[in-house]
Amino acid sequence: MADFLVAALYRFVALPDYRDLRAPLLDLCREQGVCGTLLLASEGINGTIAGSESGIQAVIASLRTEERLAELEVKFSHASQAPFHRMKVRLKKEIVTMGVEGIDPNRVVGTYVEPKNWNALLEDEDVWVVDTRNDYEVAIGSFRGAVDPQIQSFREFPEWIRAQKEAQKKAKVAMFCTGGIRCEKSTAFLKGEGVEEVYHLKGGILKYLEQIPQAESLWKGECFVFDERVAVGHGLKEGSYGLCRACRFPISAEDREASEFVEGVSCVHCHDKTTSEQKAGFAERQRQMELAQARGSQHLADG
Repeated sequence: MADFLVAALYRFVALPDYRDLRAPLLDLCREQGVCGTLLLASEGINGTIAGSESGIQAVIASLRTEERLAELEVKFSHASQAPFHRMKVRLKKEIVTMGVEGIDPNRVVGTYVEPKNWNALLEDEDVWVVDTRNDYEVAIGSFRGAVDPQIQSFREFPEWIRAQKEAQKKAKVAMFCTGGIRCEKSTAFLKGEGVEEVYHLKGGILKYLEQIPQAESLWKGECFVFDERVAVGHGLKEGSYGLCRACRFPISAEDREASEFVEGVSCVHCHDKTTSEQKAGFAERQRQMELAQARGSQHLADG
């Protein structure tokens, strides 16, 4: 039975006093036994938190008492084990880092498409469908026929998309991401580049997997999430992937059987990319984590 309520949330809104919000928000989350990471910036709030249902609802309710966060976008799911082990509230320049000045989703953004209408858009031959996520996320699942930019960071997205001149000649562009926040910026960016018909999946992949029955779904695979669950599937059920603690790449049961896999040290994705010194460091970190777990305490490198 799922014991933890998980809330993925964001809101683009002017928060010039965001630094002053950090301490009260951190205190509130700790008081409610909530863990996770929240990002605060002058452009808004973003993050994922988990805890008891009462604790999470108390934090969300408190955030919404702030008039500027009353329309907070929140997606709920569940986890059988604690997805996070600490609570962090970080001050950032951007709540999702694109690195392009002047992008303001409150001023211009693509057209939202509800999950129930997304399939029809995907099946339109005049639509160029783009997955805005990083390569390790796309590797375990995506929408049928979607373009994979093969980027390692969202900062690479603007340069990549500017190079896709032929593809941009399509009449319509549709974008999607995990929870919807990256598409707020990617669609705003594309409209700023002069593309008129730009669409994005409202609520992201998570809302689609929550609302669309698997029999009707055009999603293939699982959806990477940034917590200890690693991935979720249709109905937001916990997925089958684990995580390589060395490179943070999602790994399948088959990957774990490979000779390159050593718990906490290497996997098929990173074995040939790290030095023996790095592997030794990872091995020591893994040893310390296992010792901490045996003592029933939390190692700083874990979670």
